[in-house]
Amino acid sequence: MRETEPISVRSYLQSWAERYKDELENNIMPFWLHHGLDRIHGGVYTCLDRDGTLIDTTKSVWFQGRFGFICAFAYNNIEKRQEWLEASHSCIDFIEQHCIDADGRMFFEVKADGTPLRKRRYLFSECFAVIAMAEYAIATDNAQYVQKAMDLFSLIIRYADTPQLLEPKYLPTLESQGHSLTMILINTASRLREACAKCSFPAEDINLLNARIDQSISSLERYFLHPEFKAVLETVGPQGEFIDTCMGRTINPGHCIETAWFILEEAKHRQWDEHLTELGLTIFDWSWQWGWDENYGGIINFRDCRNLPPQDYSQDMKFWWPQCETIIASLYAYQASGNEKYLERHKLISDWTYEHFPDKDFGEWFGYLHRDGSVAQPAKGNIFKGPFHVPRMMIKSYMICQSIISE
Repeated sequence: MRETEPISVRSYLQSWAERYKDELENNIMPFWLHHGLDRIHGGVYTCLDRDGTLIDTTKSVWFQGRFGFICAFAYNNIEKRQEWLEASHSCIDFIEQHCIDADGRMFFEVKADGTPLRKRRYLFSECFAVIAMAEYAIATDNAQYVQKAMDLFSLIIRYADTPQLLEPKYLPTLESQGHSLTMILINTASRLREACAKCSFPAEDINLLNARIDQSISSLERYFLHPEFKAVLETVGPQGEFIDTCMGRTINPGHCIETAWFILEEAKHRQWDEHLTELGLTIFDWSWQWGWDENYGGIINFRDCRNLPPQDYSQDMKFWWPQCETIIASLYAYQASGNEKYLERHKLISDWTYEHFPDKDFGEWFGYLHRDGSVAQPAKGNIFKGPFHVPRMMIKSYMICQSIISE
């Protein structure tokens, strides 16, 4: 793909790889296993104060799948620690016992003991459960969990593809489609594909997952990419029509950058498919330009594609997860292209992120910063923030660094 890396680049990547692994093992995972893991009812709590004190026993169903995935992902790619595997199993068990409704759909919030509290129209709880079961299957070589994940994935696709089965976000007076589900199905299907391959599932199952990845990427390219703005839009019409409202003009740089690395990961899976590589790099380049804050550093939350005032109240804040996605994407972009501008971006985003987000006193990371990098609120978790983006970034980035070094 390119000439042997200079020693300085190898040294840079090795240093970061060691830092990711060390912080994952000695900060992030211990924090959540000690403060978040529910050893009575199973699963994980995420509503934790700065020092790890539990401030709300409501459980995010998203995070039962997310932490179930993270623990198995760390087990598979960092170190085979039994406590990680057991934590993954606890989260998956909690999902199966408490988080699935009679129609097969999953809840959004439950009480500590699993009593349902809330259900939403979104299919993200199901997607996170799929990747948890798939990763656990890889860890244990247990085909039963692959089949459970395949069954749940089939339900997701049925709801996503059947008109009117999934309640629309808007009334029929505004026909639209969203970027989020389209992009997340790339990652969901790819994680499940790996589990199918590991557990020797039939080729037709893998072909089905490949087809879904192709469909998602095609939809992103056809509908959501708008070259006239050099942007990926969050909401468009049924055929990709531009909706000239605050909602229709929204750019979410973090989501777009996450999409870029999903596509680059798929390009790598296909021996650096030229079209997918170019597509992933283009999306990353566009989204970096929209997201990077030249005044204060970091990736900003929301932009308007016409440079009008964004509607979202958190538009100029810096959340934890877009920074994590950008660290991963910059490494994938460098591996894909060999262009050192992506290492320069990695250094920019990493230096800014590690200066502002880690809590040096109580461990883990803050989640919500003002635009200038000052802490907006110090809690370590809630229904939406917990042990997913930060540890996933560390595991993935460690893996990518090691992969580049090995080349």
